[in-house]
Amino acid sequence: MREKQAWRINGFLGFLTIAVLAGLGVLMLVNTKLVPAILLLLAAVILASGITIVQPNQAGVVIFFGKYLGTIRDSGLFLTVPFSLRKTVSLRVNNFNSKRLKVNDVEGNPIEIAAVIVYKVVDSAKAVFDVDHYEEFVEIQSETAIRHVATKYPYDTFENVELTLRGNAEEISNELATELQERLNVAGVEVIEARLTHLAYSTEIAQAMLQRQQAAAIIAARQKIVEGAVGMAQMAIKQLEQDQIVDLDDERKVQMVNNLLVAIVSEKSTQPVINTGSLY
Repeated sequence: MREKQAWRINGFLGFLTIAVLAGLGVLMLVNTKLVPAILLLLAAVILASGITIVQPNQAGVVIFFGKYLGTIRDSGLFLTVPFSLRKTVSLRVNNFNSKRLKVNDVEGNPIEIAAVIVYKVVDSAKAVFDVDHYEEFVEIQSETAIRHVATKYPYDTFENVELTLRGNAEEISNELATELQERLNVAGVEVIEARLTHLAYSTEIAQAMLQRQQAAAIIAARQKIVEGAVGMAQMAIKQLEQDQIVDLDDERKVQMVNNLLVAIVSEKSTQPVINTGSLY
């Protein structure tokens, strides 16, 4: 099915025509001209059945005895095909929050994920005739797309070399919107935006994963501290030698580097020991 424009005329002009026919019918009925009066009144009633009102940002799908005649997208009062059924379809932007879905990521870790989907109907004929209850269709297909995307990527990696659900939210949201659009084309729905609103490890492994993240953070921090401490020790020895403040042999250099590394890397502040000389 493809949307097409339905036949209609201005509703006020239709009301005027109906009023004229009804007035003529009543006038002939008064003059005892029964047959013309009945025909005129019947024509007025038939035309009156075609009066319809379309609200802004809504569409009226016109169906005549099971046949799709077209869609009225303009808002206002119209006269269309008499005895036709008019189904109202909202063209307004709509959105919904998906349920928190429990799925396994690509590494098999159970996670909880949810998203907000923003969409609107762009083809009323497809929305009415190609799917049954397009709102429910959008919700179910959205959950299916979220599950499919979530199973393609890991929740997180500690090497920072992969596309992850947590670290690449923008890319994941774009892929989700693209996949969802492919699924909803059949319903005449355009996906405006799809964004993750909830992402977390499932409760049964959340504590273990938190400990893993903490351990990775500690290791990364320690690595940075050690790299900085080594650089500072090298810079200190180089500066002392350039300024010729002291002349250090290899043993003294090793001792100085050791003391600097201990002082910088230690979690607690170091307590210096001052050598004031010997009693003998």
